[in-house]
Amino acid sequence: MAGAVKAKGHSDHDMHVMHSGHGPHEGHGAGPEATPHDHHESMIAEFRRRFRVCLILTIPILAASPTFWQLFQTRSLIRFHGDSYFLAALSTIVYLYGGWPFFKGIHQELKSRAPGMMTLVALAITTAYVYSTAVVFGLPGMVFYWELATLVDIMLLGHWIEMRSVMGASNALEQIARLIPKTAHKMTGDNLVEDAPVEGLMPGDRVLIKPGEKIPADGSVVKGASSVNESMLTGESRPLPKELGAKVFGGSINGEGSLEVKVLKTGNESFVAQVIGLVREAQASKSRAQDLANKAALWLTIIALAAGLVTLVIWFVVLGRGFAFAIERTVTVMVITCPHALGLAVPLVVAVSTSIAARSGLLIRDRIAFEKMRRVQAIIFDKTGTLTEGRFGVTEVISFGGMSESELLAGAAAVESQSEHLIAQAIAAAVKEIPRASDFLALPGKGAQAKVKGKDVKVVSPGWLRENNIAIPPGKTEVLKAQGKTVVFVVIDGALSGSIALADVIRPESKKAVAALRQMGVSSIMLTGDNAAVAQSVAAELGIDRFFAELLPGQKIDKIKELQSRGMTVAMTGDGVNDAPALAQADVGIAIGAGTDVALASADIILVRSNPMDVVSLLELARRTYAKMAQNLAWATGYNALAIPLAAGALAKFGVLLDPAVGAILMAASTVIVAINARMLRISVRAAGGRGVIVRRPGLL
Repeated sequence: MAGAVKAKGHSDHDMHVMHSGHGPHEGHGAGPEATPHDHHESMIAEFRRRFRVCLILTIPILAASPTFWQLFQTRSLIRFHGDSYFLAALSTIVYLYGGWPFFKGIHQELKSRAPGMMTLVALAITTAYVYSTAVVFGLPGMVFYWELATLVDIMLLGHWIEMRSVMGASNALEQIARLIPKTAHKMTGDNLVEDAPVEGLMPGDRVLIKPGEKIPADGSVVKGASSVNESMLTGESRPLPKELGAKVFGGSINGEGSLEVKVLKTGNESFVAQVIGLVREAQASKSRAQDLANKAALWLTIIALAAGLVTLVIWFVVLGRGFAFAIERTVTVMVITCPHALGLAVPLVVAVSTSIAARSGLLIRDRIAFEKMRRVQAIIFDKTGTLTEGRFGVTEVISFGGMSESELLAGAAAVESQSEHLIAQAIAAAVKEIPRASDFLALPGKGAQAKVKGKDVKVVSPGWLRENNIAIPPGKTEVLKAQGKTVVFVVIDGALSGSIALADVIRPESKKAVAALRQMGVSSIMLTGDNAAVAQSVAAELGIDRFFAELLPGQKIDKIKELQSRGMTVAMTGDGVNDAPALAQADVGIAIGAGTDVALASADIILVRSNPMDVVSLLELARRTYAKMAQNLAWATGYNALAIPLAAGALAKFGVLLDPAVGAILMAASTVIVAINARMLRISVRAAGGRGVIVRRPGLL
């Protein structure tokens, strides 16, 4: 799932960043043909470069700052005539170069009337810089250059960490387009075949599709018989038989026979193009919710401006203490209001939780969606390849005569071991020791036959039996068909000897996952493109109360929208191309790692191990991560409840006046506490892992 940026893949923070360095067609690798992925990479490189430059410049700034060395009751390391101008020059570079993303960000935030982190940082560093420069050139007071430099460093580092942790530029549309082969075997008027570019095909053209090839365009079969695997497009778990007049979709995979197809739809009218449109529409409709840090920053911006103004007015106008003293108190308030801890409160937790998740096989591509995961009320599962393994397995063997079920299955496996058909491979895989077969012959669209231990053994479809007027004994076979299972028949020396039922294999962890989610207060719903009988059988076995079958990609989106219209937060878990639009529409898109590139790129989170129980682990981790974020933000902002009044001089008449250096100590302490608390997430996850709540693998956490 590249070509278009997921609207839900960009938080307000991401949008600030996009306006903080380069526009969509600016910067490194972001020319007119650059993908959003390239642009996101260039933004990460930009923050990394600015952080490193500013960090290097901060070292001499710290060495030359008298107020910094007051913390250690000693003199600054760099002292010479005019050292204050040297300090001002270095700080000017840090202010302009390191602060540039925040100046761009404040412009965008004010333009959208949504002040946040960028506004708060820009105000703080500008206040500190302007005041400190005025002090250097004669205004009584003390400089805040080292606080300015370290604040810029911390904020750049926080954004860099955050962007590295959550980078997830969507490449959905490119991956979908790759399903279609580049060339097709086009048939000419003389019934000759020539390779031609797929984009040159027109409705009415005829193409030849050889066994195992991808179908190049939507069309109808005009000659030949085969089976076609459409599971990645429609969710149908079984290869579908295709004969004269049957419809086929571009991107699906032809089976054992050759097909001659008349092209019906190309370009924007094709099935794959419609899926692309659905993904684009779902992506564009996503809301851009503010994250926790921006909400905290909004309130701190209001508090900073109000507190700074009140401080200036009271000390200068009301109490008449002089402009220099009043402005020093005001600047102290403005600088302290933007604590370093706030810049790291969320990114540090994100970095820790993303690391924990990755080590547990949960790859987080979109942090905002991951944060939403804690509020999920319903998790929608695709069936084929998600709750099931997406492959056929033998479920029942029925003998109609005296032959044992194991002998019947072994004979069928001997025949099917010679075939590449998915059903044949499933039957062969069910037998450990397969007898040798000879004289193998494929019966396109009907089955196969061979000689096994001197007997003529055929494994055939119900259609072959009807054509040869062979009646199927009444009984369990009808029950199996009613459950949506695929049933093939074994004919030995012309006599119907038994039947073999196959179905999509259910993952052993699926039932545990559904039960665990129910205990956590989250309902499980199954959506599938498979037929209703199969869906009902799987839902009953897993304990899923609600399911919807025979759905096209657009209908899956409709079901998700219906739940969202009720105010529910919905997660979607899937693996196929047909799931891509639904993954984009859901509040949280979760892809099974063994699925298609399309589904993986459309999702916000990827389950590497294709284990539905990882959805449970993801939900638990999201809840714990949010709790840590809230704790960090509570500390980072709560610190201001104490620091701002003291910085403003609220207790000055009692002899308590917060010195900027003391404020710096409080900022440092706040940052350390936030960092330690973020690391505590790993400890809590380990404890939960010991109780089996969160996925753990030895030596990883």
